[in-house]
Amino acid sequence: MPPRTVKLRAATVAAVLALGTTLLAASPQAGAAEPDPVTDYCQGQCDDILPPGENGNATLVEILGNKAFGTHPAHSDDQLDRYNGLVAGHSGLTDQKLTDFFNDASFGVPKDQVESVTSPRDDVTITRDKASGVPHIKGTTRYGTEFGAGFAAGQDRLWLMDLFRHIGRGELTSFAGGALANQGLEQQFWPQAPYTEEDLEAQVEQIRTREGARGEQAMADAQAYVDGINAYREKSKKGRYFPGEYVLTGKIDAITNIGEIQPFELTDLISIASVVGGQFGGGGGGEVQAALSLLAAQQKYGVAEGTEVWESFRQREDPEAVLTIHDGTSFPYAGKPDKARGTALPDAGSVTAEPLIYDRTGSAGTDRKAPVKAPGALRKAQGIYDDGVIPEGSLPGSGSGAQKRGMSNALLVSGKHTASGNPVAVFGPQTGYFAPQLMMLQELQGPGISARGVSFAGVGMYIQMGRGQDYAWSATSAGQDITDTYAVDLCEPDGSTPSKDSTHYLYRGGCTAMETLERTNSWKPTVADSTAKGSYRMQVRRTNYGIVTHRATVGGKPVAYTSLRTTYRHEADSIVGFQMLNDPSYVKDAATFQQAASNIDYAFNWFYADSRTAAYYNSGMNPVRAPGVDPALPVRAERAYEWQGYEPGANTAAYTPFAEHPHSSGQDYYISWNNRQAKGYAAAGFGLGAVHRGDLLDDRVAKLVEEGGVTRASLTRAMAEAAITDLRGEQLLPELLKVIRSRPVTDPELNGAVQQLESWRAAGSERRENSPGSHAYTHADAVRIMDAWWPKLVETEFKPGLGDDLYGALTDSLATDESPAASHGPSGAHSGSAFQYGWWGFVDKDLRQVLGQPVKGPLARTYCGNGDPDSCRDALLTSLKQAVAQPATHVYPGDDNCKAGEQWCSDSIVHRPLGGIGQKAIHWQNRPTYQQVVEFPAHR
Repeated sequence: MPPRTVKLRAATVAAVLALGTTLLAASPQAGAAEPDPVTDYCQGQCDDILPPGENGNATLVEILGNKAFGTHPAHSDDQLDRYNGLVAGHSGLTDQKLTDFFNDASFGVPKDQVESVTSPRDDVTITRDKASGVPHIKGTTRYGTEFGAGFAAGQDRLWLMDLFRHIGRGELTSFAGGALANQGLEQQFWPQAPYTEEDLEAQVEQIRTREGARGEQAMADAQAYVDGINAYREKSKKGRYFPGEYVLTGKIDAITNIGEIQPFELTDLISIASVVGGQFGGGGGGEVQAALSLLAAQQKYGVAEGTEVWESFRQREDPEAVLTIHDGTSFPYAGKPDKARGTALPDAGSVTAEPLIYDRTGSAGTDRKAPVKAPGALRKAQGIYDDGVIPEGSLPGSGSGAQKRGMSNALLVSGKHTASGNPVAVFGPQTGYFAPQLMMLQELQGPGISARGVSFAGVGMYIQMGRGQDYAWSATSAGQDITDTYAVDLCEPDGSTPSKDSTHYLYRGGCTAMETLERTNSWKPTVADSTAKGSYRMQVRRTNYGIVTHRATVGGKPVAYTSLRTTYRHEADSIVGFQMLNDPSYVKDAATFQQAASNIDYAFNWFYADSRTAAYYNSGMNPVRAPGVDPALPVRAERAYEWQGYEPGANTAAYTPFAEHPHSSGQDYYISWNNRQAKGYAAAGFGLGAVHRGDLLDDRVAKLVEEGGVTRASLTRAMAEAAITDLRGEQLLPELLKVIRSRPVTDPELNGAVQQLESWRAAGSERRENSPGSHAYTHADAVRIMDAWWPKLVETEFKPGLGDDLYGALTDSLATDESPAASHGPSGAHSGSAFQYGWWGFVDKDLRQVLGQPVKGPLARTYCGNGDPDSCRDALLTSLKQAVAQPATHVYPGDDNCKAGEQWCSDSIVHRPLGGIGQKAIHWQNRPTYQQVVEFPAHR
């Protein structure tokens, strides 16, 4: 297919021509007719959006044009303004206006809307529409359909797929450059899923041979997909319309075309799946840090009271937490045992992290630059990756201090509460903002496949979230506990006394050697990344109980703490579940949807809507733990405490059955924003308490259901309103003000600040422009005061009572704040997602305890003012006075995108460039990146 471009100014074209006129060579000619449409039971009532645009490849010409003049390749940014426009446009939204802000997600392309048709083989066509350039792939054979999907993925995400296979293999710096952020990223992800090439091949073979006919078909589909990617890789290389990043990173010479884009292999898909699953589908872990905070509590208060205090902050099953299944149905899992067995708490002060990096040379561990002398025409693109191909913290779960990932939201209302009598759903994954996105839109139509939606680039054999002929589905990260920490006793093979540094451990009675896995990476400066020459070696130790993460002593004896997740060595097994979701002969109703979702191993909340039913299922390889094991803390690595049926070679065990996973059909409504799933289903980490961002959805949807007559537009409005609301202002400011207003505020400056906060709360606590494009919030001062006040009030409220050590340990387990302007959230600054991680629930319970209000599941102690209302009020006013005095330049210190003091800009969403094309900043929204709005009026 010809590269989708816009016309560039003459100066840019001339500059690139100086590198060699062959860069502008034409790509293969299009060839086949528009495929016939399939039956679409949504009848024009399915919409979707994925900013900034479908096209994620850019030639060198296009990259230079973007850097010099801000031009964009066609369809690389044409969904951005519609996505952004919902901030101002949601108030007056009607069903008829939805396509002002979303794509029409109907199957097929009307003849007058066909932009191009490509036929990479005679058994498949790739039709792209004029509106968005989305590929609509239709095959007459199964192989052809999947080949076409791979070919289209190459057209739209070739460079991105190459990046992610190298991230998964721990080889990013050798591939894309040694920028400090690149070093950090591979050091973050590779230890979570370190594999040898034989390990990757074994996972492919496992799916092919042990997952029955569907597993065999899945690997055949995956091979066809890889073949399609490689076909485009070869054609684009020969035609010289491959992504320009290969030139800028020194992979291909711009003039001679010498160089290579390495072929893709099936094992690359396993590597990519490990990154995607690690970001969005993990759950649990962190038991060592939990143990440290428990020890700090016991040190301060004694074992009994300290444990009670810690448990009140841990909030495993907070009775006030918002739930997805709210009808009282219980699904017990991973709860606190009545009497714990095998818990392995470290001795105080003995924990050390396992080293990862060895043998540093040159710029390793630094950000030292040594720019190359770039040809004149390339200077506009020089240094585009100096801060990394993916800036630190941009990927969910990555970066210093990052929390566990948990993104995405869903709102569904059953038909008895809608205007039409059919269920309505507004849902999608919240996966950060990148240019191009990690996912790509596509439609797949072929034998046994009929769906439109998104797939993560590089594993797009099937639609992972989207719509079928008469149903739609989506997911949110669930985060339930599928990862445990074991304390393995260390030993020496000669029987001598072990130390913390020993590399052997006791396994079922034998002294066993740890397996060493290594990656050695080296780099040198390129046009794209000026980082000076350097290298290092990454090393992890693998045991039969997982990857070593820490060393410590327990009862004076040396141990290694290991992390074991159920999905390790099973990174792509979920392919079978996705295959089922795309198969119209399998998914026919809510029950078959739930069965399909149960074949997905990662921890996700799955939502479904057709014309009759809204439904939900929680997937994941939930291990059956030994009786008495506390999953929140490290456990001894002894057979009595292993997962039931555990076999380490293939990392298999007994898993909880379908019926024990939270699931439901026909509930009045469902919401999810990474909140707790159901009663009895224990939280895997801190922060799922009385106030959660899920409340922003639950309160609004419950009100809509009570009123009745819900429409696509009204449910979208509820989502969009929640997306610009400050959780602290809506849920916590009323309690804060009640304490403060218990007596008159006599300080004029403080009283003025309180009045500003009151006005903001009365107006809805929104972070919203006073007019479209103004880049100034309506209640800018109140927002600034809250942003400055929150971290101070939390510290003032809790630190005096908890003490420095315990407060520090608890904040290590759960950060106090995640406002839109914060830079420590799960996906860094400018990432959209906000208010997931914070001390909102702790502040809420504590203030209600001070006020003497009823509290279910209270904190073990009252902290604000040591429980005295007047002292609490004084503490809050003291912290507020400090916040009021902070200028905007201090609250919003500025970064590479914003000047100090620029509040709107500090909040704004920035699509982090993963390639050479940048995008403009847009208004903050706490909203799914890819989103569907669906209402099926008919069914097969």
